[in-house]
Amino acid sequence: MNSQAPTPGLDALLQNARRRSGLTQEQLAGLSTVSVRAIRDLEQGRVQHPRKETLRLLAGAMRLSDARRIELELAVDAHSVGRVFQDSYGAELAAPPTPLRPLVGRVAELEALTFRLSTEHERLLTLVGLPGVGKSRLAQEATLRIHARDQVPVLWVPMDRPDENADTADRSPQSTMVGWVRSLVRDGEKYDELAAVIGSKPTLIVLDGHDASPVVSPPVLNLLRSCERLKILITSRRPVQPPGGRLLPLAPLPVPVPAGTLPGDSLVTDRPAVELMLSYVSHMRPDVLPTDALTTTLADICHALDGIPQALEAAASWLLLYSPEQLLDVARTTPLVLVDGVTPADPASGATLGDQLSAVVTGLNPHATALLDTLAALPEPWTVDDAAHAAGTALAETARDVHALLLRGLIRQHPSAPGGPVGFTVLNLVRELLEAGRGGADEINEAVEAMAF
Repeated sequence: MNSQAPTPGLDALLQNARRRSGLTQEQLAGLSTVSVRAIRDLEQGRVQHPRKETLRLLAGAMRLSDARRIELELAVDAHSVGRVFQDSYGAELAAPPTPLRPLVGRVAELEALTFRLSTEHERLLTLVGLPGVGKSRLAQEATLRIHARDQVPVLWVPMDRPDENADTADRSPQSTMVGWVRSLVRDGEKYDELAAVIGSKPTLIVLDGHDASPVVSPPVLNLLRSCERLKILITSRRPVQPPGGRLLPLAPLPVPVPAGTLPGDSLVTDRPAVELMLSYVSHMRPDVLPTDALTTTLADICHALDGIPQALEAAASWLLLYSPEQLLDVARTTPLVLVDGVTPADPASGATLGDQLSAVVTGLNPHATALLDTLAALPEPWTVDDAAHAAGTALAETARDVHALLLRGLIRQHPSAPGGPVGFTVLNLVRELLEAGRGGADEINEAVEAMAF
């Protein structure tokens, strides 16, 4: 064995791996044919650069996964990362994050996204929609399916946070490659490393929360061209069409019309927003029985909050303080009060949902804002023809403007009768944000203070 300049981490990694395997040093020595003294020296940090064969014998005896074995190798020689990854790169080394709760609704959207990620003809997709609408959660579910079914490595890259590994000694294969992808997107670096490791192997990269500048950079496009089986999925709130890519808009969950509008219609069947809200209520208030009256009240809350999953979860947090009927009163008058929840936000988590939604509306150009104001004043549902007549603009121009608002998630299609014209509505929360921009913020602040105190 060779003792050179120390690389911290090997001793702890080896000791932890042995303990996870439930082996003593003597047992590991017997299984690996490596001497007890050599194992003791490694675990005490006296030897930092063992032979590769020694590590392979120890890893085999402890039945380490490829990812754990690579961690040991990289702890010895970080400069060998590219070669090590090329030898062992596969699905085991790269997986999407595991969600904590099941996905509610989104059956059609999940099937469509999974299909597009599975076909050879779609290699660059952007899932676009409002903050809190569930883009990341849908992307998780689709990539988990593909990872499990097809054994495709998935590099999940959170783009809305700083480099997680900048100040750490995390040399795990997935963390290292995620850092490479982030460097490629932001600075155009690490192209050679990624191209060498991915090569002709099927790989899915997810750029989650790529909002600051969702335009796909030339180095990323070059990586797509070089690695013919690579696919990239972007989640973003900004509908920027990538070169050669495709936009997939994600609307809020379907919501029922206000109670009493459709007699005999079920408020839960095919109404995933109500189903989701009922699940939140069962966790927050298990003492509240799911009666028809409660379901009707929750359905109206869902309608007022537009079926945005994060807004529904935030509203449910108020149930420890207020009855569902009280929440409905607030949702009908000042729904923005409910979207951030009653629990103080963690500053490290970034802007609140209310702030993010407000940024989307205030970031519109004056023409789009004026059109939204006009549309919000129309009887609903309205058609593109109605919008053109109200705005006093040509039909083709209005159609493009309405389409842009639809991609941003600020308006949504209204359920219509089969064969009838396609109608649209402006989201209730968007109406409130427009009103706040016209001076209605004081009313919202007063409602917040009244509920909080």
